[in-house]
Amino acid sequence: MQHEAAPPSHRAAVFLWAGVLFAALLLPFAFIASTLNGLAVVMLGSALLVMASIAAGIRLHRPPFARAWWLIFTSVGLALAGNLIFATILSGTVARNAAAINIIYGITYPILCAGVALLPNHGRPRAARIGLTESAVIAACVAVIWWMGFVDPALVDPGLLRTHAYLLVEPFLDLVLFGLGVRLMLLSDARSLSYWMVSASCVARLVADTGYLTVGSKAGYPTPLSIAGWLICNGLIAVAALHPSMTRTVPLPADGTVGRRGAGPVSVGTVVATPVLAGAFLLHEGLADDLSSVDVVVPMIATAVTSALIVERMRQLNRFAGRRAAELETALLSEAELRKELLFRATHDMLTGLPGRSTLHDRLAACLATGPGGTLMLLDLDDFKEVNDRFGQTVGDDLLIEAATRLRGLIDDGLVARLHSDEFAVLLEGVALTDAWATTERVLTAMRRPLTVQGHELFAQVSIGLCDLADDESAADVIRDAYLALHAAKEAGRNQMVLFDEELRAKRLQAAQTVERLRDAITRDEFLVFYQPLIRLTDERITGVEALIRWQPPGEKMVPPDRFIGISEDSGLIVPIGAWVLRESCRAVAGWHRRHGTVVSVNVSPRQLREPDFGMMVLDALRTSGLPPQALILEITEGVLVNSGTVTEQAISHLSMLRGHGIKVAIDDFGTGYSSLAYLRDLPIDNVKIDRSFMPAPGAPDPAARTLVKAIIDLAAGLRLGTIAEGVETAEQVALLQELGCERAQGFFYSRPVPEPDAARLILESADAAEQRA
Repeated sequence: MQHEAAPPSHRAAVFLWAGVLFAALLLPFAFIASTLNGLAVVMLGSALLVMASIAAGIRLHRPPFARAWWLIFTSVGLALAGNLIFATILSGTVARNAAAINIIYGITYPILCAGVALLPNHGRPRAARIGLTESAVIAACVAVIWWMGFVDPALVDPGLLRTHAYLLVEPFLDLVLFGLGVRLMLLSDARSLSYWMVSASCVARLVADTGYLTVGSKAGYPTPLSIAGWLICNGLIAVAALHPSMTRTVPLPADGTVGRRGAGPVSVGTVVATPVLAGAFLLHEGLADDLSSVDVVVPMIATAVTSALIVERMRQLNRFAGRRAAELETALLSEAELRKELLFRATHDMLTGLPGRSTLHDRLAACLATGPGGTLMLLDLDDFKEVNDRFGQTVGDDLLIEAATRLRGLIDDGLVARLHSDEFAVLLEGVALTDAWATTERVLTAMRRPLTVQGHELFAQVSIGLCDLADDESAADVIRDAYLALHAAKEAGRNQMVLFDEELRAKRLQAAQTVERLRDAITRDEFLVFYQPLIRLTDERITGVEALIRWQPPGEKMVPPDRFIGISEDSGLIVPIGAWVLRESCRAVAGWHRRHGTVVSVNVSPRQLREPDFGMMVLDALRTSGLPPQALILEITEGVLVNSGTVTEQAISHLSMLRGHGIKVAIDDFGTGYSSLAYLRDLPIDNVKIDRSFMPAPGAPDPAARTLVKAIIDLAAGLRLGTIAEGVETAEQVALLQELGCERAQGFFYSRPVPEPDAARLILESADAAEQRA
């Protein structure tokens, strides 16, 4: 296998870097055979090499923050100028002006220190403080050891400190530069080779100047160790400037600590070792009778500085820990509030604030299990649809709120819940039937009084179904019987109460007749499929449709789904009806998908998922129609996934198998029935449909609703689930969903459910409009 050749620019950089490295390695040996003048030439050449390398490195690699490298360039340039002056003008008086030479050279150090300090920061002001405390602690400890090991024997013990103090200028500045080099090394990682070489050059400079302090100053000329150190220092900077890693941006730690290796072990080692070595030094000086005040004062001052730096670093860490603790506490409080809000919204009706159906079911089941007895009251607002049709949904919602407030005020001890739309429930636990009857009469009387809603006097009269609790019944049986009584109250003329009794059981026969009509409807082809468009919010193009069943008996009005879906579910007829809807939807959408990429969403009832051959039935419908599996979305309710038992296991098995073939699964009415969110992570789903009750009411700002919708969208995005908002009715809701990143939406704002020909026309118009925009 042949490797591609490197680009010319990259090969040139590699050759240039290798050439400078070779020259830098050879320069330290050039001084061996040189005279003093030859040494000056070598030093001048070394400085020129560094400046040329920095200029070439900046031009070649273009670091994002080149100021630091230009500062190093300036420092080396000033040193070069000093070398030229001393080699020409002052060549004969160098030895006699050693103090002046050290002071002039010392001017270059602040500039060099500034360059090394800024090197890893890349223009970020806050970063300039990162790591300074740790490096200062290490430098202070090294300074104590340096003083005891080199300065004391060379200047203090011989008594030369007063006359040769100027020799300490450059080494002291070297210690500052050494600390900055340590900081650069601690901040860098293993890939920052350029920064490591700069750090090494700082160490080489300290060694060279220390060698001149201890040996060269006595001899009157630089020693081979000093010369080698200076040349190595320049060579390392030259190589570092040309290495590609000179452009790296050092990642800044959020907590102000430095390096993955960390300054902790190094700092602890130096802080512990320094007092031990200082004690040994003082003991040695004392035993040798050479102990002076300087021997004691310098280590004490350095130790005090080190202690102050350590205390400051502890204060920094404490401040950071405090900030992080406050941030964590705020995050936990926000999470707790969000969980509380989600739990409340999952178990309560957001419009009225009353508990929802799931709460009623749980309380009713617990009451039946413990056996205190009681009564269940189901209420339905009479003619509520007319209020919505006449005054609009906003007025209808306000009427529901007022009705719920009045109803809650009438019940002293009991659970008041909102079940659906204009349906309410009252559970009176441990209340005898006679007392419940009196409560019902009081509710009927109170609800006959008008309510003032947005300047209108409206009525919220109710029909009530009453059912006495029996120990041998389940919660579902009690609710069903109460519904039978409620339906009887409505059929009897409304605005009255009916108690469930044996006579109502006969009416169940009528439900059986409805079942028979449904059976005939299947054989007579009385069902229709309407399609409501699914809109992609990024460009508001129709990308799919939801299939919705309609029942059209010959010569009669169309029967709404809520009038027969429940009976179909209870009777099991939903299985053949659902299979027909699936086949018909796949047939109709197959052509739309080929032409426009349209997908179809089909509702699946819990009863269908209990069928052993459900999965094969879905695959057969796709195979027969030619619709690809990726174009089908199965919509299920939350209860299918969170109920316990083998039914849930079988449903999960079906959905997992179908998802393996590419079919998508969506949760319908997300968040309205159950409080647990674990199934979003653990169970086979791809999309969540945001229930219409979560959307802000039209025309009224609702920050809480906005926050919740955003939380659901963000939660779905974090779990890589798609989002579909249903019940979108206003442009404001569309704008909000687009802003929050919702993917698709459906609702009356775009289109009501329409027959197949109208749906085909809408899809074609949407595709044509998209092509025109493109």
